Amino acid sequence: MSDPIATPFNEVVHPITPSEHPPVLLEATPEGAALVTLNRPEKRNAFDAGMIAALHDVFTTLAAQETVRVVFLRGAGGTFSAGADLAWMREAADWPEDENFDDALELARMLKALHALPQLTVALVEGAAFGGGAGLVAACDIAVALQGTKFAFSEVRLGLTPATISPYVVRAIGARNARAMFAAGRVFDAHDALRLGLIQEIVTEAEGLERVRATLAREMLAAAPGAVADAKQLVDDVDGRRIDDHLMRDTARRIAKRRVGAEGQEGVRAFLDKRKPSWQG
Repeated sequence: MSDPIATPFNEVVHPITPSEHPPVLLEATPEGAALVTLNRPEKRNAFDAGMIAALHDVFTTLAAQETVRVVFLRGAGGTFSAGADLAWMREAADWPEDENFDDALELARMLKALHALPQLTVALVEGAAFGGGAGLVAACDIAVALQGTKFAFSEVRLGLTPATISPYVVRAIGARNARAMFAAGRVFDAHDALRLGLIQEIVTEAEGLERVRATLAREMLAAAPGAVADAKQLVDDVDGRRIDDHLMRDTARRIAKRRVGAEGQEGVRAFLDKRKPSWQG
């Protein structure tokens, strides 16, 4: 099998009507690594309705791709995302509450589509991740940031709150940290993001992000795709639950089902036979 880092990403879909500057690009390698690129570098990849809709379409597309094993998310032009587009915010300020509700719900649904992806999701963050951009980071399973990257939940300084991104941020950094960061609205750096749990790793140069991508692309080839999806769902289902007989029975049923399922049978037999399982090609 070819090296995932040596295999170039090939564009497979534009989620909107083709144009010279689609707001989101989706690319993939034959080995099953997908790359989603926020593609408004002239706006520092700020969100507007078009980008949110395009991201939702991309995540919906990826959810149905059984051959995709890992999804990377990055921003074009050296910035992950500066948050909300100023022109979009200016328009929304004049809308009635019901229109603002519908607009905000589209962002919430896009973030949920990202969080619910069955594949491992990885944010490769550089430059800045503000507001909704930081929400994307929190909604991913793994986040790696370039040293010098800035983060912020600065909505309170605009008289707003980071409402739609809050479920993912609170899960990522905990309630007390979220209260502090949401209320202060201050800009913080990658080291603070690592301490808080918003990211898991800092790299010192841009090439480090590519090395992380290559490593994870290789590692995910060894993981059974169905087991990855179930493991992600397992975390959501047991988080915060009391450890009682009901939970113990629930988790026992889950592993029993896996043991007799096709992937579990293949994985264990391959291990005992000292061979690669079928999902490794």
